[in-house]
Amino acid sequence: MDLPPGIVYLIGCLPHLLLPPTIVYGLNRICDFAFGVSLQGWSQIPAYVLSFPALFTCSVLAANYHDRRQAAMHGAVLPPMFPSKWPGSLDLLAALVQNFKIGYMGELMEKQCNTLGHTFNMRVLFENRACTFFHILSFIQAILATKFTSFAKGPMFSDQVNSLLGTGVFNSDGDDYRFHRSMTRPFFSKDRVSHFDIFDKHAEDAISQLKIRLRDGYPVDFQDMVSRFTLDSATEFLFGQDVCSLSAGLIYPPSSPRSKDVAFENHPANKFAHAFSEAQIAAAYRGRFGSAWRLSEFWTDRVKKHMDVCYKFIDPILKEALEKNKMLKENMDEKTDAKDRDVEEGETLLDHLVNYTEDPIVIRDEILNIMIAGRDTTAATLTFVIYMLTQHPDVLRRLREEILSKVGSSRRPTYDDMRDMKYMRAVINETLRLYPPVPFNVRTSTEPAVWPGIDGGKPIYIPPNTRTPYSVFLMHRRTDLWGPDAQEFDPDRFLDDRLRKYCTPNPFIFVPFNAGPRICLGQQFAYNETSFFLVRLLQQFSSVSLATDVQTLPPAEWAECSGRKAIEKVIIKSHLTIYAHNGVWVRMEEASPVEVV
Repeated sequence: MDLPPGIVYLIGCLPHLLLPPTIVYGLNRICDFAFGVSLQGWSQIPAYVLSFPALFTCSVLAANYHDRRQAAMHGAVLPPMFPSKWPGSLDLLAALVQNFKIGYMGELMEKQCNTLGHTFNMRVLFENRACTFFHILSFIQAILATKFTSFAKGPMFSDQVNSLLGTGVFNSDGDDYRFHRSMTRPFFSKDRVSHFDIFDKHAEDAISQLKIRLRDGYPVDFQDMVSRFTLDSATEFLFGQDVCSLSAGLIYPPSSPRSKDVAFENHPANKFAHAFSEAQIAAAYRGRFGSAWRLSEFWTDRVKKHMDVCYKFIDPILKEALEKNKMLKENMDEKTDAKDRDVEEGETLLDHLVNYTEDPIVIRDEILNIMIAGRDTTAATLTFVIYMLTQHPDVLRRLREEILSKVGSSRRPTYDDMRDMKYMRAVINETLRLYPPVPFNVRTSTEPAVWPGIDGGKPIYIPPNTRTPYSVFLMHRRTDLWGPDAQEFDPDRFLDDRLRKYCTPNPFIFVPFNAGPRICLGQQFAYNETSFFLVRLLQQFSSVSLATDVQTLPPAEWAECSGRKAIEKVIIKSHLTIYAHNGVWVRMEEASPVEVV
């Protein structure tokens, strides 16, 4: 039986908890032996009690002194400290939790950029977090590429998300990561990600249901619909069989009595999708607490609770694959090693994984990691493309014109068709810029690092074992990197002189798929799936609007703020990936049967 998370944390802290009273006891005995002076009876209690804060304070001050000395030895300085008033920055921790629950993403950090610059240390619960949103080439490029070996996901991140990601590719470093990546790379080749039969089948199903629901007079949660489309597409791509989440039907608005359908809520695919989402939210919440996250889940591992639901759904699929592989091996030549053979035509990632290991836990972890990448990121991109089209009908009109002129109103698009649709790619890229699927990420320094100074300033020293969160979301919106109109949605910035002025000379300012050795293998898969679905959708619908009577709108006071926060019509949030709180509810108008281009 697993111990509660809080008990595990306290057991891990035992050496630190026992050290202060041990020191007091030892000093008391030495004084008694050497000088005949010692604390007696009740007078020992204050000494033992005060030993904890005294030793802890000394260790913190010593660590700070050591870091300053090391920085000076490198001719550098430590990042400026994020201001806080309470010990351990408990006020900052409370603000981070509050922002995670009801705030606008990233605004807590963004507000400090004007006074501290774009790199600073958020020392929460006495743990360093060197947050960086500064010049991409010198800082983010160092983390992701030029000093890649100096930064890893790290043990703290691994510990926080282990209940969710296990030993999968997104929770591994070093040789383990390289093994996972080499194992999955063949399944994201051009030939495989350009095979659109899977996309077409599930897109047709989703759009047919969309039409029926709209004709019945109901708005549709577009985020829910495309999440089902991408889940079914991803599971068929990974497993060779989809989980049929679209077969459960689309959700109804909360005001409709049909939204309380018990059969719908208990549909296995719905239970899986809901649990998977809740597990990601719970895992992301842990990041606010650093290594002390178990204290916020003292008696129950909230992630594991939800993942147990997911495992009940996915384990039978894995069991079937393992049994199939066992029978295959029994019929193979004993001298043939299944690991050594090439990936065969029509073979799925699951088929491939069972040749490497018969451990269902390892296979399950890897599959769920890839599923997050293949399902959640594409669903997020499609959701926010449609959200932007509801706010920019001129972009929708121009995008439809390109689709109809290149493909027509009914023909299935090819890979070459989508490659030729420059405006389509610009719309997707501009959405990825303002609403990147993975808005926040983190690395941990594996060794001392020195980042170049900015504008003639001293270099910045990053101590070893320092978490270095970075935000693509905030960087993509910076006016010094993208120009004075960086907060505006304008796909033309990826087609006109602004591309050559800002992005071409500095490609690291646009990293929605990460960069360097850990760049997303599924990048082209995501572009193809997103483009394909948009073509199929806009061939059949001519307008889209936000259903404000159903949509969960931001608080009214947001309109008085600056930047995009003032004009948002949905509440954007993130766990591992970005999403719209309570969905994006839309109404759409079908195109006329005969449309003249």
